Amino acid sequence: MADPVKTRPSLVEGARASRTSISLKLLMAVSGLAFVGFVLGHMYGNLKALSGHDTFNEYAHHLRELGEPLLPHMGFIWIMRVGLLLALIIHVAAAIELTRRARNARPVKYVVKKHTGAIPASRLMRWGGLTLFLFIVWHLVNFTFGKVNVQGGETDDPYNLLVDTFDVWWMTLIYLAAMAMLGAHLHHGVWSSLQTLGLTSTAASRARAKTISFAIAIVIAGGFSIVPIAVLTGIID
Repeated sequence: MADPVKTRPSLVEGARASRTSISLKLLMAVSGLAFVGFVLGHMYGNLKALSGHDTFNEYAHHLRELGEPLLPHMGFIWIMRVGLLLALIIHVAAAIELTRRARNARPVKYVVKKHTGAIPASRLMRWGGLTLFLFIVWHLVNFTFGKVNVQGGETDDPYNLLVDTFDVWWMTLIYLAAMAMLGAHLHHGVWSSLQTLGLTSTAASRARAKTISFAIAIVIAGGFSIVPIAVLTGIID
């Protein structure tokens, strides 16, 4: 018979590991939902391009002055950037650690993989996250820090930079592919966040969570896709 005293330390360590994993999942959920809020606002701003050159540029200029005089010029934008960077670090670090723990808990892979019932988007999360990270880096170089105009035109006018970018078919194609990946990531991510926050405890709440996650994914990915398609088809010029 095993000595109960000897088994006690492993039970304590297991409980601690379980609590830490729950904490990591909560950090992933909260940081992920922060990004959902950001992309919703960003999508709304992008749709201003449908109203024309002046409306879009006024919106872009207003963001730089938001919070003045309480905040310095560009203060709101920099606060948002720092907050998003911290959320990104937390989100990625938690994802990596949870993946490492899952692998350590099952060092030997199953001979036959079983379907667990997870929504299909869950199988895209790892590579989808990496793809989105690379896209975000390019997106920032394109529109924010580097302001690269692939057609060699002006870069100081936000509206014209946007139109010049999406007037190139392969740039629009890259953007739309990234939005499809974003939709898949949001679909599973929002569902997982609601599950982590304890909002999927019943059959009705699980169905509601899946509906919400799917709707958010469609609205955001679809909303972001409207502007590049409108530019490429000549609706926006």
